[in-house]
Amino acid sequence: MIWKISMHEVSMVFLGVSAIYCGMSSISKLILGVADVVEWEMMSLNSSYIVFTLVLDWISLLFLCFVCLISSSVLYYSGSYMIDDKTLSRFMYIVLAFVFSMSMMVLSPNLISILLGWDGLGLVSYALVIYYQNEKSANAGMLTVLSNRVGDVAILLSIGLMSSLGGWNFFVYSCYMSDEWLGLKFLLVLAAMTKSAQIPFSAWLPAAMAAPTPVSALVHSSTLVTAGVYLMIRFSPALMSSGVQSMLLIVSCSTMFMAGLGANFEYDLKKIIALSTLSQLGMMLSILALGYPDLAFFHLLSHALFKALLFMCAGVVIHSVSGYQDIRCMGSLVKFMPLSLSFMTIANLALCGFPFLAGFYSKDMILEVAFMSWINFIAFVLYILATGLTVMYTMRLIFYSLSGSFNLESLNSVSDEDSIMTGSMVFLGLGAIFGGAILSWFMFPEPYMVCLSEIMKSLVLLISFIGGGVGYILTTVNTVYSLKSLSGYKLTVMAGSMWFMPFLSSSKNSELSFVWGEVLQKVGDKGWYEYFGGQGTYYFFSKVFSVLDGLQMNSVKVFMKVFVISVIIILFIYV
Repeated sequence: MIWKISMHEVSMVFLGVSAIYCGMSSISKLILGVADVVEWEMMSLNSSYIVFTLVLDWISLLFLCFVCLISSSVLYYSGSYMIDDKTLSRFMYIVLAFVFSMSMMVLSPNLISILLGWDGLGLVSYALVIYYQNEKSANAGMLTVLSNRVGDVAILLSIGLMSSLGGWNFFVYSCYMSDEWLGLKFLLVLAAMTKSAQIPFSAWLPAAMAAPTPVSALVHSSTLVTAGVYLMIRFSPALMSSGVQSMLLIVSCSTMFMAGLGANFEYDLKKIIALSTLSQLGMMLSILALGYPDLAFFHLLSHALFKALLFMCAGVVIHSVSGYQDIRCMGSLVKFMPLSLSFMTIANLALCGFPFLAGFYSKDMILEVAFMSWINFIAFVLYILATGLTVMYTMRLIFYSLSGSFNLESLNSVSDEDSIMTGSMVFLGLGAIFGGAILSWFMFPEPYMVCLSEIMKSLVLLISFIGGGVGYILTTVNTVYSLKSLSGYKLTVMAGSMWFMPFLSSSKNSELSFVWGEVLQKVGDKGWYEYFGGQGTYYFFSKVFSVLDGLQMNSVKVFMKVFVISVIIILFIYV
């Protein structure tokens, strides 16, 4: 008897077992208060030891548990979603390479060894974005890889600056970095901002939605984009004593507001979810800038569960409606796909912070701690607006796709009959319901002391109700009567295009690069660089070697010329 086992099933089992092992190890290390460190000294350079290090503490193992859990669900989901793809095995291998790179980054407390996983994430992300091999994917992949290269260069410069400390283990040295290491801290924050798509590097995250939907669920929602947040969590002791916190707070709050505003003008289903990811990343980095890395890590994990589930539900919807991604071409899908859209509603409510779902425990605590902290008025207002906008675009998404009028152009086979795709969402659905409570009991056995007035305590709930009501009303008004947003067309375009960041990151940047590149080519590569570089050096040495070659030939003419010139010089000097 021959057992026929598909690759997606093997990958699911392997990663699922790895997730269980990492989760159990994380619980034991947190209870015992221990951590394992594995070091391999590779070489010594100027009294600085280049060491390959792996740290196995409860933070790294818990994050790796979530990476393996989401990866196993996504790979099993891909077995049905991409069954018609001719290169399915190549896709699986690339996703497994991503999991390996993510593991390297999570387990490395050393800037040199973390660079392997950091660069691997950028390379694999590029390979996944251009997977469909069309012009749109190529443009999105180029924007993605060039934006992330800024962060890679920042990591390389950080390695050079950190060499003066005698090592690159930021577990050891981050506590001793005073304000004189401001340049190093700024470079690390810059690297985190590029990987987590903060302003002004936000354009690549919605563009990366050109990748297959399983990739969006795994790479661009829950794991890759949180790599910058994870790096900042590890470096958080160094950030506590510098002015970098204020800059990071303003940038992350602005990103949170910008993404929430843009999602209310977007009609692409995957881009709406990508912008919601961008908004939640801003929330993680903002609370981290306020000095609460444990809350940022808590929201990172709970967000990974419901956001991956939301992308997988969006993939089922797109798959069922024949590839449409415009939410205006959907409607009343809950009548045809009750199970998938039940999971989608759960994920949407968890995103809004609905009580007792996964997002409630982390998001509500973050907002309350932020309101209790010493933040300026601008950051406070941006927090409130971003919270209301999150509920607003969620209600808009629910109205257009789940409820509302039936807008499908043709009769499609819209159903929940695919057991592989629906079955892969069960674990993440349970995680979106119970994951926040379990994580809060696990990570915070002693609860935070929150001391707020009645108005401030009820402000989050009030803003959520107002945002949801405004979103529903505006959506129904726009669909029934007219598009009110066209009256302020320029303002609408600015808000819906992420404040022109895709335009500035692609077309204008390319034009500027071409103009300056042409100037540098004429003046540099084909000008002074040629004169003092390759061609000039070649001309000089060719003349010198021609003279030496003539001398080696023992030619009488040469010696006579040299003799006559020497006599003339001597006579000129002495006479």
